[in-house]
Amino acid sequence: MKLIDLRSDTVTKPTPAMRRAMADAEVGDDVYGEDPTVNRLQERAAELFDKEAALFVPTGSMGNQIAVKLHTRPGMEVVIEERGHIFNYEMAAMSAIAGTLARPVKSGDGSGILSWQDIEPALHARDAAYYVAPTGLVALENSHNLAGGAVMPRERAEEIGARALALGLPVHLDGARIFNAAAALSESVAALARPVDSVMFCLSKGLGAPVGSMLLGRRDFIGEARRWRKLLGGGMRQAGVLAAAGLVALEQTPPVLHEDHANARRLAAGLAELPGVRIDVERVVTNIIIFDVSGTGITADEICAHLKEHHVLASGFGSSIRMVTHYDVSRQDIDTALTELRTILKK
Repeated sequence: MKLIDLRSDTVTKPTPAMRRAMADAEVGDDVYGEDPTVNRLQERAAELFDKEAALFVPTGSMGNQIAVKLHTRPGMEVVIEERGHIFNYEMAAMSAIAGTLARPVKSGDGSGILSWQDIEPALHARDAAYYVAPTGLVALENSHNLAGGAVMPRERAEEIGARALALGLPVHLDGARIFNAAAALSESVAALARPVDSVMFCLSKGLGAPVGSMLLGRRDFIGEARRWRKLLGGGMRQAGVLAAAGLVALEQTPPVLHEDHANARRLAAGLAELPGVRIDVERVVTNIIIFDVSGTGITADEICAHLKEHHVLASGFGSSIRMVTHYDVSRQDIDTALTELRTILKK
C-alpha cells in the first residue's frame, strides 16, 4: 500500500523537473559568492519579494535566528505570539545565539494572528527602567503553523509594520509558508512581506524543494547575514545543486498550492463528521489541519500509532493531531486517510 504521509509538508520528494535541474546545475564556490545557480536563486527571490537582497540558507531556523541576532542586542526581548515557531521549536536558539528572551503574547481573538493591540502592551522602551529588558524585535509568523495554518492579512501586517517603525522597532516575519498565505489571501508574497524589515521563507516545505530556505532584507543586512551564516556553519560551497531545485520550486509550485488547500478543506470537512473529533472547519484556509481528539476516548498518540499500521502518518500534539497536505498527497489519499481514521474510531 502507498504510504500517505500527512506529518508535514517537509516530507515532499523533489519533482522530476527538480531532479533534472539538480543534475544539470552549474556550480561554483558559494562561500566566495561564485556559485551562479545560488546567485540566480537569491536574485529571483529578492525580485519576487521586492527586497534589496536575499541569502540562501540551509534551514528556516538558521534564517530566523540570524535575523533575530542582527536585529537585537543581548539582553533584549523578542515579542512573539505564544505559539510562534521561533519561540517553541527552534531549541531556545534566540537565547543561545542572540542572548535574547522571548516575550510571548496571546492573540486577543484566539486565532494566533497578532494585532498591534496585542503587541503594544508587551513593549518596553529602550530607555525604560534599568531593571526591565527593552524590546528589540517584533516577530510575526505567516502562515502560522501551530495556529492551524492561520494567515495574517496584508492590512494587519501593514499596521504592525507602521506602528513598529514609528517606535524604531524592527519586525521580522517567519514566512516559512508565506506562499501558502499568499495563495489563501490572493495576495503577492511581496505585498505580505513589504511591511517587515526581514523575512524568511522555506523552499523545503510546501514548495517541495529538498533543502533550503531564504532570508531577505536590506542589502547591508544580508551582507552581515552572510557572515553569520558562515559562523553558524552554513557555508555550503557548491550549493547550486540545491539552489537549482529551489529555482524550480519558486516558479512551478506556487500556482498549484490551491490544490493542497482544497485537499485540506476536504480533510477538515470529513474530520468534522467523526464522533469525538472537534475542529473548526472555517479556520482551515491553508494546508494545515489541527483537530482535537480528546472526545474520542483514545489519545492522539494512540490514534497516530493505529494510523501508522494502516500506512497513514500523522503527528500528535497533546490532545490534538496535526495533518498537513502537500503535492505528494492526492484527493484519493485524503479519502483513504479518512476511511482509515473512521475505522479506528469505530473500533
